[in-house]
Amino acid sequence: MTGAPVSRHVTVGPDGTIEVRVGKVEIGQGIVTALSQIAADTLGVPPERIRMLPASTRYGPNEGFTAGSLSIATSGPALRAACAQARALFVAEAARRWEVGPGMITVRDGRLSCGDLTTSYGELAESVDLGVPVDPDAAAGAPAEPTGQIGGSLPRLDLPAKVAGRPAYLHDLRLPGQLFGRVLRPPSPGARLLRYGASRLDPQVTVVRDGSFLGVVAADEAAATRALATLRDTAEWDERDTLPDENDLHAYLRSGPHRTIETPTVGEPPATGRRLRARYGRPFIAHASMAPSCAAARWNDDGTLSVWTHSQGIHPLRTAIAGSLGLEESRVHVDHVDGAGCYGHNAADDAAFDAVLLARAVPGRPVLVQWTRQDELTWAPFGSAMSADVSATLDEATGRVTSWEYELWSQGHAARPGFAGAPGLLAGAYLENPLALPAAADPPLERGGGSLRNAVPIYAFPHRRVTGHRLLETPIRSSALRSLGAFMNVFAIESFMDELAGAAGADPLEFRLAHLTDDRARAVLERAAEAAGWGTPPPFEDGGRGLGFAQYKNAGAYCAVVADVEAGRRIRARRLTIAVDVGRVVNPDGVRNQIEGGAVQATSWTLKERVRFDRRRITSGDWESYPILRFSETPHVTVDIVEHPGTPSVGAGEAAQGPTAAALANAVADALDGVRVRDLPLTPEAVMDAING
Repeated sequence: MTGAPVSRHVTVGPDGTIEVRVGKVEIGQGIVTALSQIAADTLGVPPERIRMLPASTRYGPNEGFTAGSLSIATSGPALRAACAQARALFVAEAARRWEVGPGMITVRDGRLSCGDLTTSYGELAESVDLGVPVDPDAAAGAPAEPTGQIGGSLPRLDLPAKVAGRPAYLHDLRLPGQLFGRVLRPPSPGARLLRYGASRLDPQVTVVRDGSFLGVVAADEAAATRALATLRDTAEWDERDTLPDENDLHAYLRSGPHRTIETPTVGEPPATGRRLRARYGRPFIAHASMAPSCAAARWNDDGTLSVWTHSQGIHPLRTAIAGSLGLEESRVHVDHVDGAGCYGHNAADDAAFDAVLLARAVPGRPVLVQWTRQDELTWAPFGSAMSADVSATLDEATGRVTSWEYELWSQGHAARPGFAGAPGLLAGAYLENPLALPAAADPPLERGGGSLRNAVPIYAFPHRRVTGHRLLETPIRSSALRSLGAFMNVFAIESFMDELAGAAGADPLEFRLAHLTDDRARAVLERAAEAAGWGTPPPFEDGGRGLGFAQYKNAGAYCAVVADVEAGRRIRARRLTIAVDVGRVVNPDGVRNQIEGGAVQATSWTLKERVRFDRRRITSGDWESYPILRFSETPHVTVDIVEHPGTPSVGAGEAAQGPTAAALANAVADALDGVRVRDLPLTPEAVMDAING
């Protein structure tokens, strides 16, 4: 952010209201509230003086994607630096007026004071130029005057309108002259449009066709929906089988071609010991957001293009749209509007490009496009299926692990706009002159990795070898889904740790502690175990208890989960007891909400979710064929925060995914006297197969 003006982040009005813009966006995680606390704390103003404005490519900073549990860790320091410099500029102006040194001025509750002299941000606003470049080190020199804004649970800024049912979402957007659009998706990934029945359409409906991209624009939603149904009934497609065997994902993922990545090997393998091996897997997983993706676009009379989206990366989306259409980036304006929640790279960017293509047919009129439920569940990018082989050697005298080897196969986990050197927008692949839609890539390991995220265990093993293989050709579209590869990798690692503990005749908690040298890791494990009553049986019949633990990306939040399950006629998660260490806590309620939400979602992934398909089509296009956890099935969740106020803040949004899956799997194995399901989800059918196998 060096070189960006302070005014890109902070502006001050004559009434003392401070408008703040950040590059991160609200996707249900409460980040805007937490960042408002950082701004209020740094500026020394009450939180009600802060007005958080939506992210915008025209007015706000470019902070890339809102992803990877990095918003507090990256946007927080950037915002603090901008606010610290703004504060210093206002202090300097007050000092100039009063002819005193800046060090003699204090700032509290929005008032600048020096003895009996007082003024305010609002009174000085017209005299202070915030158009100067931000100094990234400005926060380091700011005076330490705690305001109490950090560490408190400020109520969420975005919730009142949503809870009250007031228009708050992009789906509610109504612009002057607005029209409504719908896009007919092909019936399968390999399909190409041959013809459609144009004569049966309402003449008031505008049809947009470009190759196999087909959509309609109408005056209202009902007309657009009727026209879409007509297109679906009359369209003829050329289809072919392109998809793998759903029931043999291990073979598909290992078939290649691959790009192989090896992490640095530690130590030498032992000459003796007891060798154990296991294979774990997970299926493709959908985002399954409660509301389908949506976007609006308008081609303006001045040659610019306006886009409204719930994308996680408005600046990269602008670049992708401009590149796809041969426009200068400066001609494309993208503004963020809240969507209905997001867990990674869903279809928000695709919906935005749909809106752009449809709006081009009606210049000067905004077009709002909403996907269907079936489109959302079958065409949005999935979290990749994964397959892993893990083996370890136990020293039979000590019961300690002396060797650990882990080998993973996966599709990539990053196909956001701009990744893999392509725009990455779905409709582009179906145009007459198609745009590339390459297989997903992975972020580099130094940025957390994708397939190999959390593949390196946190435990201290004398010998360790970890290898990943990413598929380079993939007929099923995959991209970022909450925690990327960490969900599968932690599930596999922590499941195998329980298997090793059983082979060594050790308690799973003590076995983990014996292999940990990180004191913060040990503290989180012990806190979760104590809170859950580790060592005592669950207080219900057919019960089992299991443990899962990880430090997200091996550099972020520490999270330990103890799961209590009931394994009778069906598998039910009854209770999750969680301890988490996120460093310095900005908003405790925000941390608890993120951890609890992640754990509940991971419970759904672990027990229920699986994308279904035949050799031609994705078949899980509704809530019956793609079931998710119901409210009545939600476990009781408690979250205990292990505080480390002197350490940097890290994100909480993705820390609970893998530990929850492992804890549930280990609890099921405990309830079933060691019968273990190694391929997710843990359905009753999978349990019966494991018992019979």
